[in-house]
Order: sequence, then structure tokens, then C-alpha cells
Amino acid sequence: MGRSRVRLGYLLDRARNVRVGNLVEFGRQVQKVSKAPLPLIIADMLWCSVKYDMGFRDYAVWDIRLLNARERATWMTHPKSFRITRMHNTPEGRAKLEDKRRFAREYADLLGRETLDLRDVDDAELGAFLGRHSKVLAKPLDGHGGGGITLHENVTDAAAFRAEATAAGQSIVDEFIVQHPEMASLYPDSVNTVRMITFLTPEGDVRLLAGVLRIGNGDVIDNFASGGMFTMLDEHGVALYPGVDKNSNVYREHPVTGTPIVGFTVPLFDQVLALTEQLARRTPEAPYVGWDLAVTPNGPVVIEGNHNSSVFQPKPSASGVRTGLLPVYQAAVGF
Repeated sequence: MGRSRVRLGYLLDRARNVRVGNLVEFGRQVQKVSKAPLPLIIADMLWCSVKYDMGFRDYAVWDIRLLNARERATWMTHPKSFRITRMHNTPEGRAKLEDKRRFAREYADLLGRETLDLRDVDDAELGAFLGRHSKVLAKPLDGHGGGGITLHENVTDAAAFRAEATAAGQSIVDEFIVQHPEMASLYPDSVNTVRMITFLTPEGDVRLLAGVLRIGNGDVIDNFASGGMFTMLDEHGVALYPGVDKNSNVYREHPVTGTPIVGFTVPLFDQVLALTEQLARRTPEAPYVGWDLAVTPNGPVVIEGNHNSSVFQPKPSASGVRTGLLPVYQAAVGF
């Protein structure tokens, strides 16, 4: 599918589904960093959506109101990411990553953790799994953004557990990951993860587009949409900037633990990089993927691969950085 056709289809879909409430919500978020009148912010947001192919949340999260035209042109956006996905990730590649049942089978040797599908085991096998793991996570097969996940502890009745999970639309059961003590020091009530966004070039080179540290804050998952925060990592796994959440709150230290975020080093990051490269090479049908990994005392483990990865960049008001990662994506992907 051609680039122009994909973009036109995306813009038309957005125009049909635009909600005034969303514009006002994001506009008020922008007012945390800009004193501009709300109507002016909304007008600029609409202009940037066309001029720079930019989502409304992109405009708010990346403080676009504070930037000049040259700086705005350097930002990677979710519409651009959507086009990369549609142009490079094949239906086969998307299915391979999105189907959790298939993903668990095809990447079993790389996962580093135990997982099962309730449809593939009887109660005896399920009971043995629950006996090996005092904590498990039950997930829907087609869940997104951390939604629909529940934590279960010390389950002894396999049949009752199956009935409860099935009624909740959950079929995937994962071993609860015990994270590395250094990762737990950030926030112990969720598994804090790294997202490694990669592009596998036609020549077979794995390009790392962004390394991201995601940290929970008030929930059992660290997802941005669920109140979690993120910061960018350098090539050594060191957090470069304060954490930022979806409401543009900025955290130099975690509000619960008080652990400093700037300068935090992801443990065993060399192993994270090595596993990321293995995963990318295993998935030529979907060259553009955001890999979510957790770090345990024994090394990194795989949570999932996202064929439609969100975009992560430094937030100008938190980082002082006024240019985005679009040049990095362009150099790797060639658009």
C-alpha cells in the first residue's frame, strides 16, 4: 500500500472520529506548559495534525506548542508510526505477534518465562502450573495496553480458576515475573519494563530506534495508558531524563519510592540488547516492532512484541531537548 494512500486513509478516519472533548482535554493539558489561550492552542493543534501528520496526544505530550517550525518538523508521530506498520509489517507478521497463543509457541525458547493457554491444557496440567507459581497473571487473548489483566495468588482450585478466568474473557495465564531488585527499587508494585523499538532493514541490520524505561505508578502494570510513566534510555541503559506520564506530570524521583529516575541504570542491559536483536531477527515478517522486556535477577524475559508500537521521545519541558526522533526513524526505515 502506497505511503500517500495510507496517510489519506488515516487522515479521513481521524476526521470522521474527531471529538471536541478530546481537543479540549489535550488543549488544557498543553496549558500546563503554555499560557496561550485555549482556542489558539486548539487551532494550532489542528494545524499541526495536517502540517506535521501529528496526533492530538502527540501535540500535548511532546510540548509542540513550545517549539518553532523547524523543531516541530523533527518529531516522530503516531500517524507516521501507523504508516510504517502498514507499509512494512505484513499481515502474517502482525498475526505472529498479536496472537498471544501463537507468540508463546513460536518464541518459547526466547521468552525466559512460563506461559500457557487455558484451551491447551486440562485441569491437571493447569493445577501443576499453578502449583509451580504462587502468583500468576490472567490475560485476554486479544488484550491491548495492559487492559483486562488480573493478578491471582496462591490458587489451589484449578477448575474454579479456569471458570473465573474464562468468564472474564481471559485465556492466557503467565507466570508472575519477579523483577530484578534494582528494577523493583523504582516501584515494587508493578513489573517495570523496557521497550526496545527496532527496525530490521532489508539488508538484515537491526536498528534500535528508541530504548524506553517504563515505570508503574499506582497500578500492577507500568503501561503509559494506566498511569505509568516513561523516560528515555541511552545506549548503556541509563535513564536520561525525568519520568513523564500521560497527563504531562514530570517526576525526577518516583512519587511513591523516592528513587531518583534520572541516572537510573537498567541492570543487565547488555543482555537486554542481545535478546532484543535475537527477537528482531526472528521476526522478518514484521520488521518494525516495539519489544517489551522485563529484567529478572537471572536476565531479561520477554513480555510481548508490539507490531503497532507507540512512539516515545524526550519531553521538551522535562528534558530540555527540543528535537524529536524523526531523523532516527528516517535513517533506519528510509521514508
